[in-house]
Amino acid sequence: MRLPVALQSLFIQIAALALAALTVRLLPALAGYQPTLWQFAFIQGALAGGLSLLWRQPRWWLPLHAGFLPAALVALHVDIAAWVYLLGFVLLGGFFWTTFRTRVPLYLSDRKAWDAVAAQLPSDRPFRFIDLGSGLGGLLLDLEKRFPQGEFTGVELAPASWAISRLRAALSGSRVRFLRQDYAALDLSGYDAVFAFLSPAAMPALWQQVCAQMRPGSSFMSLSFAAGDRAPDAVVTLAPHPRHRLYVWWT
Repeated sequence: MRLPVALQSLFIQIAALALAALTVRLLPALAGYQPTLWQFAFIQGALAGGLSLLWRQPRWWLPLHAGFLPAALVALHVDIAAWVYLLGFVLLGGFFWTTFRTRVPLYLSDRKAWDAVAAQLPSDRPFRFIDLGSGLGGLLLDLEKRFPQGEFTGVELAPASWAISRLRAALSGSRVRFLRQDYAALDLSGYDAVFAFLSPAAMPALWQQVCAQMRPGSSFMSLSFAAGDRAPDAVVTLAPHPRHRLYVWWT
């Protein structure tokens, strides 16, 4: 079974640290050269980046691995108050604390995606719409303005994202409901349209939930990531890149 990316990254950093330590120890004997602490950090970063590629992690992990130890050394040499680190930890935890379990990072959709979703919704009758992993709530707040007859619900597990979406709704006088809970515990049968912008890791289980719960005549939309072994009934291309697509299934 493939490990979560967070665990992969921990093992990569530890392995790169061990390999870098071995390299630094062998270099004086083999080349007559003793690397400095900073050179050791960059060697470890290069090894971590290489291991990330070998493990076929997403490409954006490479610079994170390469820069982690050098950034840690910079932080040690800069006089920053301890509360700044605590604040950073709390803020990051508020947005990403569930990513380790769900393997779903914070993805934000844009107006092109909102327009594509809006084109799939009925303009002549009431409907119930739910966004699974609603992030900062931008999609739902936009759709509510376009479809006053719609009933909109967002589900978000990360506390900071959920709090921001609730605040945005309150300040704008929106009727959108934002729930802080796991969408896997919901019953999707009460919704006419379900939207998700999650990650490839989450799609197999979500597809099973969709097939088991959604009633005939409803629709399931996934931004960027296809689901299940059934071909989508419609694919809306938002940009040339394959990831910029909206997949639509009618149940």
